[in-house]
This record gives sequence, structure tokens and C-alpha cells, in this order.
Amino acid sequence: MSKQFPIIFLIGRPAAGKSEIIRYLKQCEPAERLERFGIGEFIEVDDFPMLWTWFEEDALLSRMGEERLHSTDDGYFKYPHLWNLLIERIDLDYKKLLTDVPDFEERGTAVLEFARGSEHGGWKEAFSHFSDELLSVGAVLYINVDFEESLKKNRRRFNPDKPYSILEHGLPDEKMTRLYKDSDWREFTAGDSEYIEVNGIKLPYAVFENMDDVTTGGGEALGERLEKVLGILWERKTVL
Repeated sequence: MSKQFPIIFLIGRPAAGKSEIIRYLKQCEPAERLERFGIGEFIEVDDFPMLWTWFEEDALLSRMGEERLHSTDDGYFKYPHLWNLLIERIDLDYKKLLTDVPDFEERGTAVLEFARGSEHGGWKEAFSHFSDELLSVGAVLYINVDFEESLKKNRRRFNPDKPYSILEHGLPDEKMTRLYKDSDWREFTAGDSEYIEVNGIKLPYAVFENMDDVTTGGGEALGERLEKVLGILWERKTVL
């Protein structure tokens, strides 16, 4: 690839392999990353650290005897709109990046990572909260695993000593089931195998199949599959 994606929306169920793909890309030499994957100067925006900060703040507020702001005592959001607020925060962070680095879209790639389930609005609801500014230059990379695989990998990666870690956080099975078992991905992409329409804007998308869990092992097996899928995604983007 001779050019880079300005924005890749990297999405999929929890533990689908998103963070492992980001780790792999970060470890690539910049020239190789641009040539093989169309990924320029690398910036990652993930909603998990934002979410985890809210839970930490609520734990501190409870300890202080104050009312929790974002979550219930059993660890669910108090208000469904907070899921959409996370999307708005991702959008805002990217716009702030462009203010600080005006030519970023010409030489860099922002990888915007998040997961959504139907229980809290699904993909259709989440994408509707991105601004036209981001949607018009973005492309979607969906990491496909079924719920059982997501649940298995979530259990395996969880490190109770590092619940705040992007690569080692996890959810109890009950929360995984409630929040992420149901997905609207098929409905969201129904009728078009290459493009999603959001707010009147067409976004190219491609699916990275990961039921065989190529992301955990990493290495060239991951690189070859990622190169192929991102090549398809680039072709679809350039047609628009």
C-alpha cells in the first residue's frame, strides 16, 4: 500500500483479538507497517481506559460515602446513554488530535477500538454517535468470533492483579452474557457485504475471521491475514 488509512474503526466482541492486533502493529517497523498494512504514524484511542476510570472514580466515591456517578454497586452503568458518551469521547479525542497535529490525516492512522453488544445499543447505535468528520474518512475492521470464543478468551486473559490492563482485563461470565452475547452485527451489515451506511455516509468494512485465534500467537500468521484483510479494506475505501 502506498497510502495510509486516516481512521480505522477496530471493532468486535470483547477478547476477539483487537488488542492483540494493535500490539502486533505497534511492534512493526514504521516503514513495513505503512507498506503492508496502510497504517501510518500510529495513534490508538480505546474506550476501555475511559470506562475503567469511571469505575475507579465510583469506587473512590463509595469509599468517601458519596453517590456513585456512573455505575451501580454491582458494576453496571447507571444510565444507558453512558455507552454513547464513550463514543462521543472517542470522537472528541480524535478531533483534539487534529487540532494539535493538523496534518495527521495525511501521514498518520488513528485506530479507534471499542466493543458493543445489543444490550447497550449495538453497533448501529454506537456508530450513529460518530461525527460526519470521522465517518467520512473512516474504514471498519471487524474481528469476527462467536460469543463462545469471546467468552473463552475473556476468561483466559483475565489477570485479577491488573483489571485495568488493556491486554489483561476481563468480565465475569454473567456480565459478558448480559452485555455481549447478543450482537446486531448481521443486522447492521445486512444487504451489503462491503459497505455500512451511517448517517447517510458509506463506510467500507472488512471482516477479519478469528475463530482459529490467530491473534493470540501473533507472528507472521497474524501478519499475513491482517495484510490480506486490510488490502481488501483499502480497495473498498478507494472506490468511494
